[in-house]
Parts: sequence; C-alpha cells; structure tokens
Amino acid sequence: MALNTFHLPDVGEGLTEAEIVSWKVQPGAVVAVNDTIVEIETAKSLVELPSPFAGVVSALLVAEGDTVEVGTAIIAVEDAVPAPGEPASGGPAAQTPAPEMPGELTTPPPAEPAAGPENGPLVGTGPKADAVRRRPRRAPGANTPEPAPAPPAPPAPAVPAALPAAGADGTGPAAGRPDPRPGPLNQLLNRVLAKPPVRKAARDLGINLADVPATGSSGEVTKQDLMSYQAQRDAEQDGADSFWDDRKKHGAGRIERIPVKGVRKATARAMVQSAFSAPHVSIFVDVDASRTMEFVKRLKASRDFEGIKVSPLLILAKAVIWAAARNPSVNATWTDDEILVKHFMNLGIAAATPRGLMVPNIKDAQNLSLKELALALNDLAVTARAGKTQPAQMQGGTLTITNIGALGIDTGTPIINPGEVAIVAFGTIKQKPWVLDGEVIPRWITTLGGSFDHRVVDGDLSARFMADVASILEEPALLLD
Repeated sequence: MALNTFHLPDVGEGLTEAEIVSWKVQPGAVVAVNDTIVEIETAKSLVELPSPFAGVVSALLVAEGDTVEVGTAIIAVEDAVPAPGEPASGGPAAQTPAPEMPGELTTPPPAEPAAGPENGPLVGTGPKADAVRRRPRRAPGANTPEPAPAPPAPPAPAVPAALPAAGADGTGPAAGRPDPRPGPLNQLLNRVLAKPPVRKAARDLGINLADVPATGSSGEVTKQDLMSYQAQRDAEQDGADSFWDDRKKHGAGRIERIPVKGVRKATARAMVQSAFSAPHVSIFVDVDASRTMEFVKRLKASRDFEGIKVSPLLILAKAVIWAAARNPSVNATWTDDEILVKHFMNLGIAAATPRGLMVPNIKDAQNLSLKELALALNDLAVTARAGKTQPAQMQGGTLTITNIGALGIDTGTPIINPGEVAIVAFGTIKQKPWVLDGEVIPRWITTLGGSFDHRVVDGDLSARFMADVASILEEPALLLD
C-alpha cells in the first residue's frame, strides 16, 4: 500500500511555523478526505487542519506541544485501497512466508520459563554484576587473545547495628562540630575546618559553616558539603507554605520557566518591531461621555437591539470610523517609498484572551450600520476568547482600538499595531466631578489615549482626529449628520 505524508501547510499569508496543539486522530484510525486530524496554533489563532488523504493513520510524526516549520512532515496515512499490482492485506500473497536468507537463523530461541514458585530464580543465580561490562567473545581463530574477566568486586564491609555518636559520653566533641570547651587555645580549635574558597562561598550564600555537616577526610567542610546543604535549604524553602499557591499547581519551584511560543512569541516580535521602527507620539484627552452612556441605555431598551450586547465600545468604534473619514491619513500604512492611505476601514479590536493578546479586525467597517457593527463586535469577541480566530481575520487591519477600560484602567500609552499608523486606547468610564456651565456636577468621564506614527501623522492631524473622536462621545447625535 502507498504511504502518504502530510506536510504542515501555510494556512495564512507568510506563516513560517505553528505549534501542534492536539491530535484528533491516533495511529490505526481510519480517516476520510477532509476529516479533521489536528489542531494547530499559528502566530495568532487556532486552526483545525483536514486530511487530504483517505486511509489508515500510520504514524504521528510530531508530538503535541512541538513547534515545527511549514513544510515539515507531521502525519503519515496509508492508503486503504492497495495500489495496482499490490496484493491486498491478508490475501494469499500476504500469507506466503518470506524466503529464508542464507545464514539466517530460522529456529526461534527457546522461551524462558516463567518465574514462579517452582521455576523461579534461586537466590544468588542470574547474570553476574559485571556482565554488562564484558566484551563479546571473538570468533574462533581470532588472533587477539580473549581478555581476562574482571576481578570480582570486594564484599561490602558489614555495617554495625549501631554506632555511638561522637561526644555522646561527654568525652569529646561531635564530628565536624566545634568543641564547647572555653579557653584561647580551644577557641582556635573550635573553629570549623574549611578552605578559604569554601569560607568565601559560605559568606556569599549567607550560610553558617557550623551548620554544614562535614565529610572531608580531616573533618573539614568541603565545597560539595556546602552545595549539598544549599540545595537542601532551597528544597525546604520550595516546600514551605507560601501565599503564591499557584506555583504548586503547576509543579513550579521558586522559578517557573514558561516557553516563549505561539501568541506570546508573535506578540513580542510585533511589539518590538513597531516600538523600534515607528516613532510614536501619544496624546490624551478627557471626555464627558454622559450622553454616550444615555445613548447606550436607550439602545439596550430598543427592540431593534434586543439580544445584542451593547456597550460604550460600540459608540467609540463608530466615532473612530467617523473621525478617520474626516482625517484619512490616520488610516494609512508607511513604506519607505510612499504612504498608502486606505479608503476603507478594517477596524482592529485588541482582545485579551486566555492565549494572549489578539487583534482581529472587522472588514469594511465603514459600510456597517450601528446594529451591524454591534453584531460584528459581539462575534469578534466571542471568537477571539474561544481562540478560534482565523489568520485571515487578523490580517489587513488599518486602525486599532484597545479597550483598556474593561480592565479598570484610566489611560495608557498603546503601541501601534504593525502596518498601521494609529491606535486609540479607551479608558474606563466612571463618575467624576466635572465643571459644566460654571457648576461642578458629577458626570461620566473617560480618558482617550492615542498613539501615532509621527512619520505619517503630525501633531496637528493627531489632535484633530482625537478631538473628532471625543466630540462623538460627548454628543452621539453627530453620527446622524
């Protein structure tokens, strides 16, 4: 039968590697074409791969948790139907014994009797202790003489049933311990024996040499004694109760090592690329969002939005789209040769998920009504939190919103998503004292933060864009214009 090998494909534009999250099949399983065989994690999402072959799984070539490059063989599938001219499995041809090769041993070795009361091994029988170190016998006639067998190991000395502790009868100090007898001479004699490097290492580690059991030939504390004592002390600290209870759940000691891969690796690479290639400039503005809160409340009570989650993020998203139409250069991409201004809005929404930060985007968001935008935001959030966002949904973004207010944060300095020139941070909305018409009254206040690529967006343009976004939050009725 033919053996087909499936190589990891590029499921997204520019994918170079992926992690094998879980296998959906095991060796011996029967699969059909398009049956799901494996779930992988790309730079940003989980993807289920279908089988391009039909047959029986012969072997899984990559283990779960491994990260492999595109083009690596990950699974072997054997054809269920034999190739032309090949006998079927179990047929006469398959049952014909293979011809014996010259010199091949065809008689099976005699089976050893099972261990038991009658034929179990006697005490003292079996292979000798040094059998694993013996060289194989040479063929007769060889010129090299056979080496003499290794001499038997000397028997271990008998251990007395009990040894009295040194100094137990008061006649002398315990081994490796200072003599408590007073006197100038004995003060010198009571000093723990150790070489200068060992003493220095003990001082650096904060260890009292008198607490370290000595095993040196002259009763001195050796470096190995010190290291063993330090290891025992660390183990006791690791086993002690701590307010950091989660470390025991993960089997971690004082230091937990987390491999950098998948979403975390992709996020780190993208943030470093953006932070050190695009000159960021950030501005902030406080906004009275009281009318936005009233508008959201009316939308929740509307029959048109029944069953749809509505939040102030919906109004901010609409405000960003509206403001970008008035200031097109914030919706652009910088290249070394030209600035690409996009006359469409693929609005990215930064989403915190159990797998890390993901930034899927809503395609052609400028064409969506308020209700359609609300549905798109809900679907984006549910898919991202489940880790099911596809690579295509995170490509081609033009401008991003990060809702740090959902975490109770007032404001921050966001990093621009690579390939874009602007990002808006939406802080928490809470009641604060606000001066309105000369009076101090409580209002719903939020802070907007924006970061811009100064190669494309100058200070004047960034200020006008943020002012336009703020104006919508202050008066959502402007969206009706």
